[in-house]
Amino acid sequence: MGPGKRSLTTAAMALACACACAVLATPTVAYASPTPTPTRTPNATPTPASNKDLEAVRKKLDKLYHEASVATDAYNAAEEKARKQSAEIVDLAREIVKGQAKLDKLKNRAGAAARAQYRGGGLPPEAQLWLSDDPQEFLDGAGRVRQGEHATKGLLAEMTRTQQDLRQYAKDASAQWKKLEANRKTKAEAKKKIKERIAAAEKLESQLEKKEKERLAKLEEEAAYQAQTTWLSSGILAEINGKASAQGKKAVKYATDQIGKPYGWGAEGPGSYDCSGLTSQAWASAGHGIPRTSQEQWKQLTHVGIKDMRPGDLIIYFDDASHVGMYIGDGAIVHAPRPGRTVTITGAGSMRILGVVRPDA
Repeated sequence: MGPGKRSLTTAAMALACACACAVLATPTVAYASPTPTPTRTPNATPTPASNKDLEAVRKKLDKLYHEASVATDAYNAAEEKARKQSAEIVDLAREIVKGQAKLDKLKNRAGAAARAQYRGGGLPPEAQLWLSDDPQEFLDGAGRVRQGEHATKGLLAEMTRTQQDLRQYAKDASAQWKKLEANRKTKAEAKKKIKERIAAAEKLESQLEKKEKERLAKLEEEAAYQAQTTWLSSGILAEINGKASAQGKKAVKYATDQIGKPYGWGAEGPGSYDCSGLTSQAWASAGHGIPRTSQEQWKQLTHVGIKDMRPGDLIIYFDDASHVGMYIGDGAIVHAPRPGRTVTITGAGSMRILGVVRPDA
């Protein structure tokens, strides 16, 4: 049933009301009996939606949840960037504080050197040598003055470098603030889109009768089953015989231990997960960090052929890499499907495969 279509129960009720209005509008005929026997209107029976209508609903839901998944990836990417940018700003702030303290110390030293030079000034060097009781002592003193002048030049150069560093730190911090603000806007826009798509999907589902929802669930299962059957009929499973690595086994155990927990967009556990939150946390538990989003997992991790995949590898789905599941062997994956569903096991070929990546290649 497409957008705007209600269950045929609504249409039946509207038709009943229209008939009632038509009866009331018809001129009446007088009868001798003052109390005519009332007629009973049979209850309206809702007409079930056709399979064609439900298939249209299924496709519409798939589209809405896919768009929500894409927006979730955008949200997660912005969240990850914001986290890194915040850390960089904190580091830059520390460097600025350290640089300012260093500059203050250098200024004090430069001031002390200038005062010492002023106190040692006065007569020209020739006069000081003429009046000195000990020429050698004077020459030693002159050497120290030259060393002092050299040190002062070095001090001034260090002050200049420190000032330049402080200006660069401040510039970098300002740039990071701008990026952070931009990512906050991206997160807000993605969050809004996620909520809109999920709300639209939930509204569409709420318009179905209980039996229609049950039939819709069966249609979803049948579509997944047919896709998996087609994938297996190619004989691909006979070619897949890779063994899980030690880390892969740990990742698979973590992921399968989460079965039954609800999907939550942007969630990384322990109570709920989105698709890439599950895979990234599973591999983190195995001691191997991977990118947070399915799109970055596809971009950054090593690609392997489907026939070469082994348990623990990640299967990326759809042309935009908007979904990911973990291969667990025997042609199956564990994944967090979508809002309203829980972490579960399904056929690896039940969705359109983009490719396979290996975290611990």
